[in-house]
Amino acid sequence: MVQTATEAVVDPILQEPSRDPERISGGHLVAKALKAEGVDVIFTLCGGHIIDIYDGCVDEGIAVVDVRHEQVAAHAADGYARVTGKPGCAVVTAGPGTTDAVTGVANAFRAESPMLLIGGQGALNQHKMGSLQDLPHVDMMTPITKFAATVPHTARVADMVSMAFRECYQGAPGPSFLEIPRDILDAEVDTATVTIPESGRYRASTKSIGDPAAIERLADILVRAEKPAVLLGTQVWTGRGSAAAIDFVRSLNIPAFMNGSARGTLPPGDPHHFHLSRRYAFNNADVILIVGTPFDFRMGYGRRLPKNATVVQIDMDYRTVGKNRDIDLGLVGDPGAILAAVTQAASGRVDNGAGRRKAWFAELRAEETAAYEKRLPRQLSDASPIHPLRLAHEINEFLTEDSIYIGDGGDVVTFSGGVVQPKAPGHWMDPGPLGTLGVGVPFALAAKYARPDKEVVCLFGDGAFSLTGWDFETMVRFDLPFVGVVGNNSSMNQIRYGQAAKYGDARARVGNTLGDVHYDQFAKMLGGYGEEVRDPRDIGPALRRARESGLPSLINVWIDPDAYAPGTMNQTMYK
Repeated sequence: MVQTATEAVVDPILQEPSRDPERISGGHLVAKALKAEGVDVIFTLCGGHIIDIYDGCVDEGIAVVDVRHEQVAAHAADGYARVTGKPGCAVVTAGPGTTDAVTGVANAFRAESPMLLIGGQGALNQHKMGSLQDLPHVDMMTPITKFAATVPHTARVADMVSMAFRECYQGAPGPSFLEIPRDILDAEVDTATVTIPESGRYRASTKSIGDPAAIERLADILVRAEKPAVLLGTQVWTGRGSAAAIDFVRSLNIPAFMNGSARGTLPPGDPHHFHLSRRYAFNNADVILIVGTPFDFRMGYGRRLPKNATVVQIDMDYRTVGKNRDIDLGLVGDPGAILAAVTQAASGRVDNGAGRRKAWFAELRAEETAAYEKRLPRQLSDASPIHPLRLAHEINEFLTEDSIYIGDGGDVVTFSGGVVQPKAPGHWMDPGPLGTLGVGVPFALAAKYARPDKEVVCLFGDGAFSLTGWDFETMVRFDLPFVGVVGNNSSMNQIRYGQAAKYGDARARVGNTLGDVHYDQFAKMLGGYGEEVRDPRDIGPALRRARESGLPSLINVWIDPDAYAPGTMNQTMYK
């Protein structure tokens, strides 16, 4: 007989589950606590340790989306948090179930994404006896979470779930982990002995502006600036500060650049939106404002910012402000709240374009145009194999106001970063600074589940798709259509470039060459839509047919394996 995920497994040592309304199990307490947090779906892969949570979720009306790998469950919880602004939740079993989810949790940690991973554990009454799948999960999760703990008693389940979520939102957001032993989940306690916190009534506001004097100082700095520039980073979207950021750049008349999840804050064509002239702007600006992004490798650890510029940093995490580079002013708090406060403080004192800033905008626009025109011949190339820039161009042309774009790959996604421009806030998703491959399918799964009204478009490298691609079947099973594009060069090309640069062409293909996989056929095998493209003129029509199919789709586009993105060639590890 085949056991399903929802059939109860009763250990003879444990109490037989009952339906006494005056008693409640640990798994049902988990579900009630999740419901109070606004969680309406869990992403999971089944295991005997955790099935009572499923039973509770059914009673509470929380959907259970079951995937094929725990890494996918964790990535999907991360993606769900990014799309909705609500906390994501993944539930996995003990031992290998929890270790499989480690990469997804680590990615959320570096990307500052609020999610809770709940992991199973052997029964407390079998502690240190060698129970099935027993591992020191909390010890492993502590370095990559904001909070990690074991629930010690069934009566503590609900308040510890709430505690974990509260920690997710302390300062810069991030993941939490709870380990719940099997006997704690299956045991029942008197309902009178437990308290389930109500959402919104036990958590402090995180919309702080910090020091009001710093707000006034920043307003003065920006009003007096001749050539200001602002970089809007991921925290602008994470904190849902997009509207405040838009009002800020328009009211203070400041050229804006965007990275990470903040892409799309301003739409393409907006007079304050700049994309290709960032290095020139930073090299020539007198004031540079960095909002919600750290001075990490993406910012050259702050060394790319000139020493003669006034540099101001806004971040949710005090540990990030001034890290790796000295700054002239640092503000810790919610980016949207701070930008709104600065806008108010500078009201009525700003050059609105009639004077000195008009020349600065014209200077940057000329650089922007020159960079675009230099790249355009490759972007419109009819060469075969297809140039990755042409693929990125066709995807950008395909996107609508309602398209969420997801990038999952190395070199091919680096190419797309300079071309693809989302048209609204929250419509760009990438792994973040951990550089994790394999986020594409789980992010698409979460995005389409959370926002069925949106179109989801995902560009994969062929190597990246291979890591979690089997959950394409999950999207077919749950009827979650999306347009997937595989930029297929049969290589892990970002690494291949580095090996050639360091060791010569004779050793360029050691450990990074893949087979010529027909991902279009893979999609069809699993019940989706698939097409193969070798001519660049066929990309657009293939994308449109995928959209019209109403199915999860993969367009397998054969791209030039000898074309490398400038971002790949400029990476310092290869020099």
